[in-house]
Amino acid sequence: MTIDTNDLLNSILESLSRIDYIKPEDVPNIPLYMDQVTTFMDAQLSASKRYESDKILTKTMINNYAKNNLLPPPVKKKYSKEHLLVLVFIYYFKNLLTITDIQSLLNPITEKYFQGEESLSLKDVYNEVFRLEKSQVDILKQDITDSYNTSKDTFQDAPEEDRDFLTTFSFICMLSFDVYIKKQIIENLIDQLETKRSKDGRSKDNKSK
Repeated sequence: MTIDTNDLLNSILESLSRIDYIKPEDVPNIPLYMDQVTTFMDAQLSASKRYESDKILTKTMINNYAKNNLLPPPVKKKYSKEHLLVLVFIYYFKNLLTITDIQSLLNPITEKYFQGEESLSLKDVYNEVFRLEKSQVDILKQDITDSYNTSKDTFQDAPEEDRDFLTTFSFICMLSFDVYIKKQIIENLIDQLETKRSKDGRSKDNKSK
């Protein structure tokens, strides 16, 4: 089988250019019922599906997130704009992190900013984080292109009929290693946050005695 790796790379880079996120102004300002939430998320994030039949979020998923304290409970079965912003964070994190790790990251955010009573709101947090996405796209494009060019130089002595597959395999391995290392870093950072939070909690308890 011959794989046109140049077309593959171009396709990847083009898909990166199309990456977008749900902007807060696109989120309805009125509370939504569960069916409306799943419909909205499916429409807004459909570009991230691998297969047409894939579901972005299901009712069961959302109920489990609330049950596991990832998502504040709905009010009278309705979900606010803040609920939807939290669901976007969960959607991106869930492909990489465990439920426990997502709790460690999101619980402090929802506890402090979900109600919008602080000078910094959940919408502000969301905007600040996701505005960085655009600046990262060009960096990612260059990094992926470099990995692709490096992989093309592998398996120079392999049989010609196997080289396309083997160089693509090398490319995938390089991308996978990058994800693996970054996942390790993320988990380490979460562990450090949890350790600091535990120490801060003990310090507050000691001061109150």
